[in-house]
Amino acid sequence: METGAAGQAGGGGPAAAAAGEYWSEALKSFLDHIPVSSVPGALQPSPSPALEIRLDGSVPDAIDSMYHSDIAGAVIVDDVRTSFGKFVDRDIGFIEFPSLVLWAIKEFDKLGSGIGDKNSDFLTSLKQHPQIAETKIAWLAKSFLWEPFFPVRSHDTLFHAMLLFSKHRRINVVPVVELMNSSVVGFVTQNAVMELLLSSSGLEWLDKIADKQLSEFRFANANKPVSVYSDQTLADALHILSKEKIGVAVVDRKTSCLIGSIQCSDLYLLLDDSSLFRNRKTLNAEEFVKLKSKDKDISTENSSVSDGQSVLSLRTEQRKTAGLPVTNRKSDTLKQAMEKLTASRSSCSFIVDEHGRVDGVVTARDIISVFSPPCMDSRIDGGTFFSAALAQTGCRVEHGQMIQNS
Repeated sequence: METGAAGQAGGGGPAAAAAGEYWSEALKSFLDHIPVSSVPGALQPSPSPALEIRLDGSVPDAIDSMYHSDIAGAVIVDDVRTSFGKFVDRDIGFIEFPSLVLWAIKEFDKLGSGIGDKNSDFLTSLKQHPQIAETKIAWLAKSFLWEPFFPVRSHDTLFHAMLLFSKHRRINVVPVVELMNSSVVGFVTQNAVMELLLSSSGLEWLDKIADKQLSEFRFANANKPVSVYSDQTLADALHILSKEKIGVAVVDRKTSCLIGSIQCSDLYLLLDDSSLFRNRKTLNAEEFVKLKSKDKDISTENSSVSDGQSVLSLRTEQRKTAGLPVTNRKSDTLKQAMEKLTASRSSCSFIVDEHGRVDGVVTARDIISVFSPPCMDSRIDGGTFFSAALAQTGCRVEHGQMIQNS
């Protein structure tokens, strides 16, 4: 994957390398003067827009809470008192709704409960099995299903947030705090970063990189898409999604053409309509894509989402894509891909050829990495309590990554 300035993408000897270093420094200088508070959604009117999930809470309860709050991610909290009687680092991790749902389905199938009770909804089905119902959020750290708490402060720069996204590949959302150990006041998402970058369209430092064709970047050739045939089951697609966490392309078996996609952002539909969960082993991927497209007309008037939480909404933003996947051609520019991703709030775009066959995939993180010069030191620590919290689960943190003890 390309991690340097685009001027380095195609090689070109010492002159090109020098040009790449110049633009890396120019980028750093520009981005290091943009405060995080300028990122859309980074600061919200609510004092604490974050949904909080306790370490000792159960997985089904966490799914239930996030679903009914219409929130795609929540902060994991634990109350730890020092000898001075003060709370230290209450926020110790971040959990995403898709990770919980995919884990629950995988465990459900392990128990031999493949289809599920025809009279039970998704959450009821989970709670019928103690192995799932009694699993605590704290235990999931051992399975790497929740992320270290890597917040940025509101006065930190955009460059700081971009380094977190590009260097820590499992981080999709960066919480924003006013001060260390203070409450979360907002979130920085990958799409919000791209949206802010696009606001500089027309400036030479951005256009010199963003106006290059996707074919000029290494990720266009290195990223292989994951796919299922349209007649494979939804269960097959979910199994792949649980391993890859990148959108699964749905292709026609006869023509190999892209007809849709199944992404982590679609998983709330399994709770909206529990028949999808119950019938996942008989419903095929194409049928799910068609059902997904109908969801765009469903009203969200009764949603409990607040303005402060909308940047992590489960439902609202997905109306923009419905059942249609975001696509680009290799001849499209990086800027065109950025514009499509920000408009749709998607996490990836499938690269297709002139016949509609999938050649590759470009993710929001790929794009952000292009604007994050590799020469910068990205050693950023998580909360001081995080390592202690993981000790009881047999894990530790080294250089911003969770590692399971042998």
